[in-house]
Amino acid sequence: MRGSGFTMTSDALALSVLDLVPVRAGQTSAQAVAASLALAGRADALGFRRYWFAEHHNMPAVASTTPPVLVAAAAARTARIRLGSGGVMLPNHSPLVVAEQFAALEALAPGRIDLGLGRAPGSDPVITQLLRQSGTTSDVERFPDHVRDIVSLVSPDGATVRFTSGGTYDVHATPAATTVPEVWLLGSSDYSAQLAASVGLPYVFANHFSGQGLERALDLYRTTYQPSEAHPEPRTFLTANVLAATTAEEAEARALPNLRMMARLRGNRPLIALETVEQSIAGAADFDGLGDSLMASARQGWFVGTGATVASELRAFAAKHGVDEVMISPIAGSYDEEPMDAAPGRVQTLELLAAELHLS
Repeated sequence: MRGSGFTMTSDALALSVLDLVPVRAGQTSAQAVAASLALAGRADALGFRRYWFAEHHNMPAVASTTPPVLVAAAAARTARIRLGSGGVMLPNHSPLVVAEQFAALEALAPGRIDLGLGRAPGSDPVITQLLRQSGTTSDVERFPDHVRDIVSLVSPDGATVRFTSGGTYDVHATPAATTVPEVWLLGSSDYSAQLAASVGLPYVFANHFSGQGLERALDLYRTTYQPSEAHPEPRTFLTANVLAATTAEEAEARALPNLRMMARLRGNRPLIALETVEQSIAGAADFDGLGDSLMASARQGWFVGTGATVASELRAFAAKHGVDEVMISPIAGSYDEEPMDAAPGRVQTLELLAAELHLS
């Protein structure tokens, strides 16, 4: 019977980071990126396993529009942590261009690059249309083929184009690869789990976005997994929205900006830059019963509290689902007086959990 490929112990949990490069009120894109790159450097020093950048478009509170650019910048500021995309939304891009970008990143940081692939748009229908003006690359139905193409293109042997009229043509993402980026499939549905299993790729369930169907997706992935040469066993981890502070009260306060943003998103309200903690408290009366309900619903699936409490909850969460790694999206908001080019609350989350879980 195929398992998860390891035996967990109470201290075996590894942590990674998913970064959306949040933009708070009054902050510039340059300041938000600076804060995230500093956070990546801190995660590297603390012993986190990997650091991934998401792909989202045209959102006032999110600056992670181009994962390859951010990965390159983070590679220059780190030494050991794996870096990647969480993920590249493949229908928005040419598979060859994606393969070339990540092959180049692997050449910049050999053995440290992950290529996480997803099929969601990462934005609203208008932006999706603008991103997909390139024609056939936007064919979502060809997503499985494009995933296979990328796996071949980044390999040292490359891919072979076969013409219907006869003959072949070799294509390589980079001329002379000695190492390759590790390809992961991301998703929050049965479809993505089954596709990852069928092509023998590692799989990440986007639990931070939607926890619905988590257990079914993992079961489908593990029980239908088809071994590949690179990955003879199924391999998976989970994402989670996480916030740790020195007190439970501070943790709940720092969670408010992201809770209110989530309520705006799910309640179809106009999106704005991420509020500060003070702005969130002052605006509490702006929300009706639906807004409050949406916040409460989101909060149920988040891990928020002191370092010790959150570390314990993450251990239990990982053990329940049979994984040895959790990728945290550090959701701590900022106070008014905190510097624009830093994210003290997010740094604190990483530091407290690293100490509790003995990551270094």
